[in-house]
Amino acid sequence: MPRIALVDDDRNILTSVSMTLEAEGFEVETYNDGQSALDNFNRSLPDLGVFDIKMPRMDGMDLLQRLRQKSRMPVIFLTSKDDEIDELMGLRMGADDYVRKPFSQRLLVERIRSILRRQAAIAADVAGVPEDSTNMIRGALTMDPLRHAVNWKGRAVSLTVTEFLLLQALAQRPGFIKSRDQLMDAAYDDQVYVDDRTIDSHIKRLRKKLRSVDDAFSAIETLYGIGYRYNEE
Repeated sequence: MPRIALVDDDRNILTSVSMTLEAEGFEVETYNDGQSALDNFNRSLPDLGVFDIKMPRMDGMDLLQRLRQKSRMPVIFLTSKDDEIDELMGLRMGADDYVRKPFSQRLLVERIRSILRRQAAIAADVAGVPEDSTNMIRGALTMDPLRHAVNWKGRAVSLTVTEFLLLQALAQRPGFIKSRDQLMDAAYDDQVYVDDRTIDSHIKRLRKKLRSVDDAFSAIETLYGIGYRYNEE
């Protein structure tokens, strides 16, 4: 039974969403601020977190930043409909997805299932395969799906599930252009719609992480109006 951490200072949301998730077969932990959630995460990480952005004591952004220092646990942000800047910042900081308030609880359930399925698919793809044969090497890049590990020029780069899948999709065929639609298909289930801005934000975050270990990183090229491609270095 997947464990979901729901973090929101609105008790009505905590109650209604936790009831829906439990009815869908999830185990739910609820917190009304980021600090209490982080204290519990330090003892035991859930399988996925759903964080409100604006909360007392520690908001969702700060909670995500602290979490990303030690974990790639998937995170979905809950944002107000006018908080476009917060959505972009959250994606760049390492959130996997966001849902705007007021939201359909069915939509949130599908987003959660989608991310958990993607994680399970990565594990299934490498199950029973000899470890050495799972690694993908493209120039200075090495990707190991078995460990969900990425190295650039021998230095480790920590990626979220979405970032890993996007980089994998680009690096599988160096030099070939991937449209945003193709990248959406690689990183998201058919049941989940995301717009171009979401993919662009993930790519920006992906570049930033790779440049954090190599200032000269330029292997991911933008072709404006078309998409992206990976150029093997």
